[in-house]
Amino acid sequence: MTSKKKEKYDLIIEAALKVFAEHGYHRSQVSKIAKAAGVADGTIYLYFKRKEDILISLLQEKLGELVAKFHANIEETTSAKEALRKVCEIHYTELENNVDLAFVTQIELRQSSLELRREIGKAVKPYITLIEQLLIRGVEEKVFRADLDVKLTRLLIFGAMDEVVTSWLISGRKYSLSAQVEGTVNFFLQGIRA
Repeated sequence: MTSKKKEKYDLIIEAALKVFAEHGYHRSQVSKIAKAAGVADGTIYLYFKRKEDILISLLQEKLGELVAKFHANIEETTSAKEALRKVCEIHYTELENNVDLAFVTQIELRQSSLELRREIGKAVKPYITLIEQLLIRGVEEKVFRADLDVKLTRLLIFGAMDEVVTSWLISGRKYSLSAQVEGTVNFFLQGIRA
């Protein structure tokens, strides 16, 4: 993709994020996204076949950025426990700082069709895989239980963080999401510590 095309693509993705967060995915028209991006309606269709494709691409982009941040930060960690703490910290801080992304990932996606949720699941898979790798690392470091069911535990960790963010949004963001890191990580460690 040329830099000019990439620039327009990014504009559309950012506009879609704002429009989906403000109006809800199902009530968002492509024309609203085009207007927010400052492009003609037809321009959207040069990049995406349908609105679902915009949402899937948005999630691939945003979750990809998040996973890249995780990787960059956990490379500097000295233990799996510290890496798990870092993942939780980044997860909460990034969503607290980007409320539009939090609304789209936590509220709007829950209302999607099964087919769309399967596509979204593919976008989430690298994140789940990262958590699994951290758990395996912890078992190898002998800081996490040797009998740990890594496949189940990765989902429990992801699901717990997901629910904390959803509860924060539903409460009207009355407290700091990033302040929940220590309590969350301590809870995880109680269950998986060697």
